[in-house]
Amino acid sequence: MKFGIISTANIARKALIPAMKRSDKAEVVAIASGSGQAQAVADEHGIPKAYDRYEDVLADPDIDAVYIPLPNHLHKEWVMKAAEAGKHILCEKPAGLNAREMEEMEAVCREHDVVFMEAFMYQFHKQHERVKELMAAGEIGDVTLVRASFSFPLREPAGNIRVDRHKGGGSIYDVGSYCLHTFQNILDDGVDEVFVEADMSDEFGVDMSAQGIVTMKSGVRGMFDSGFNTEMRHEYEVVGTHGTIKVSRAYRPDAFGHEGHVIVEKAGITRDERIMSDQYKEEVDHFVEAIEQGVEPRNSYDMSKQNMAAIDACYESVKTGRKVKV
Repeated sequence: MKFGIISTANIARKALIPAMKRSDKAEVVAIASGSGQAQAVADEHGIPKAYDRYEDVLADPDIDAVYIPLPNHLHKEWVMKAAEAGKHILCEKPAGLNAREMEEMEAVCREHDVVFMEAFMYQFHKQHERVKELMAAGEIGDVTLVRASFSFPLREPAGNIRVDRHKGGGSIYDVGSYCLHTFQNILDDGVDEVFVEADMSDEFGVDMSAQGIVTMKSGVRGMFDSGFNTEMRHEYEVVGTHGTIKVSRAYRPDAFGHEGHVIVEKAGITRDERIMSDQYKEEVDHFVEAIEQGVEPRNSYDMSKQNMAAIDACYESVKTGRKVKV
């Protein structure tokens, strides 16, 4: 599958382009940048074509699919343009700024018969399938609570796109979205109601951290926290009536050589499981396979729409100080 990359964002340079090079299912043939960096990045990664306009990637007949790691507020525009150009789309999370945008993107992608997938890469690490296996086997009894945390230190926020309120900045959009997605993914359930409080920056007008209580449709509770003001934390814990399962490297196991870490605690006994999996490569492979097979990818339209609706509800709760139905 021949890919074009729309933007020279860090996530593309450091994670997705290398992952595509590790995959035998993908080939990066072009990259575009509006800042004039495309040729330098193309030279660095051995990419044959460099463009100074995103439109040129979409017009290239050699390209089958595009990866879009643009700022959040540009996702909808370029997803729709890519779909109209007949390119399959792997788009960074969050899919858009709200659920309505996701619905509009879905309609255009379906109209032009292209595959779309929101790039929540973490879900493709095999440690999460192991968690689901343990839950299904009754290892910890009935699940009553899931706690998820994703935060990191943003030491020099000024000028960082993550705190630009005009471009979809804020900790819930950036890292809290992973926690909300985890509740859906691990529990195979939708979010029904949220109550969220946040530390809103007077300077930037975005949430620098947030803490939320989530009620799933099944009645299981979720608790999450996200933020730009702590050391790196990327973990979740599934709490059951007879034990717990903790995933201590939930979202960035690539920082540990791709090694996942699942900890089962039951009846005073702790068991550690180490699981190797290249989540970015697995993501690329799955996306290509979905295109080849003509099926909807694992991270479906419904999951993306539900996650965006949950994010919408979180921000509405922060604004109103009340519980909000999704």
